[in-house]
Amino acid sequence: MAKKNSSFAKLFTTLAFVFFVASVVSYEISSSNFSGAASKPVSKSDKKDDDVYKMLELFGKAFEITKDRYVDEVENKKLIEGAIDGMLSKLDPHSSFLNEEDFNSMNEQTSGSFGGLGIEVTMDKGVIKVISPLDDSPAFKAGVEAGDLITHIDDVQVQGLSLQEAIKRMKGKPGTKVKLKIFRENSEPLDIVVTRDIIRTEPVKSKVKADGNVGYIRLSTFNENSYDDMAKAIKKIKSDNPKVLGFVLDLRNNTGGLLDQAVKISDAFLSEGEIVSIMSRQENASRVFFASEGDILDNKPLVVIINGASASAAEIVAGALQDHRRAVLIGTKSYGKGSVQTLIPLGDTALKITTARYYTPSGRSIQADGIEPDIEVNRAKIEEVKEDRMFSEETLTNALKNDTKEKSSVKKDAKAEREKAEEDRDKNDYQLNRAIDMVKALAVYGERFVEKPVKKNIQKTVSAKTQTNVSKPAVKKAK
Repeated sequence: MAKKNSSFAKLFTTLAFVFFVASVVSYEISSSNFSGAASKPVSKSDKKDDDVYKMLELFGKAFEITKDRYVDEVENKKLIEGAIDGMLSKLDPHSSFLNEEDFNSMNEQTSGSFGGLGIEVTMDKGVIKVISPLDDSPAFKAGVEAGDLITHIDDVQVQGLSLQEAIKRMKGKPGTKVKLKIFRENSEPLDIVVTRDIIRTEPVKSKVKADGNVGYIRLSTFNENSYDDMAKAIKKIKSDNPKVLGFVLDLRNNTGGLLDQAVKISDAFLSEGEIVSIMSRQENASRVFFASEGDILDNKPLVVIINGASASAAEIVAGALQDHRRAVLIGTKSYGKGSVQTLIPLGDTALKITTARYYTPSGRSIQADGIEPDIEVNRAKIEEVKEDRMFSEETLTNALKNDTKEKSSVKKDAKAEREKAEEDRDKNDYQLNRAIDMVKALAVYGERFVEKPVKKNIQKTVSAKTQTNVSKPAVKKAK
């Protein structure tokens, strides 16, 4: 009997707390809707308030039953955090609750250094789907590819785990190994062993292609260093190669990152016009970003490569440059993530919640649809066909020898071997080679990209206070 009374007391305490919360919610709702009338009839708003009472009461009952009757004793903290995470994750794939460990991990990622395998993942039909491996990460080197489905982690089935739980299982001390069972389209199931390491992201890699005629910028993520690193790389290429014809911006497998970096990078190539608009339910949270004067490439041709793993911030850049006809997009259709997530700190934890949708300058929402390239170029294997040297001067009987031919061999160091491996990889990159050809063709043809204003298709308005012009650093010069 004492046990029953104790249980009843617990239930009463829980329900009292629930009704207190409901009262606060109801007060805030009624205060925001107060019109000054002494009394008013029952409205739809009042009906919704009643529903809130009922659902909070239901939550209180579910909490108490779980607390008392679950097979193992469960901490209150775990139950509450699980309830919050469940509430958010049911809304869309990108909203979630971040506990203290998750919050710290996210801060590490945006600052450019974190531990793990180096893959961007999401939950898809109960399994983990790889959006993209980071360049030169342990997962990339082990052969993990965009689109792979991870069904087991160290022989533990993924189905039934939350996304955060699965990510935690893949993390661990640098140098330790984790086995992933992977299903890949048109392939037998694979077991891939990945050695964990500290992931230090280099958002920008650059080089010069086509005998110094084409600058190549590889942008793998949008962290707090992305714009500065890209601007330095472009400045160096232009300084070292004054006759460079144009540039390739590679956004393949770039899953996004910080919005402000996407805006800055778009603005680097645009001299005027809208970059992106952010539309939220709360009017004061809606914003439109505009470009400022100056083009970092001095209006030279620009070709952007995208693929199915180009998402979010990468799509903002691609969409802005495409709408303003500033760049030719080649590759395959992008991922299609047109929503904005806001990180709201709550002490040592945080809510990551979808708060808005973004639109390209012409008013396109790319949510679920993605960005279509101007020229579709699929991945392909390049097979080198060597010219038959059966008949040449050196094959003739008694042919003279070349007396200046270098006979000494120079031992290659590790850096040279790595650069050679990258060069060989680039040679077999069909999409990259087509992009380089496109830049050269545009330069030879003499076509100049003149930015033209675009007309919005959507009927959305944003107050003048929310319109944001981007100030460009001194590294850029106005035309």
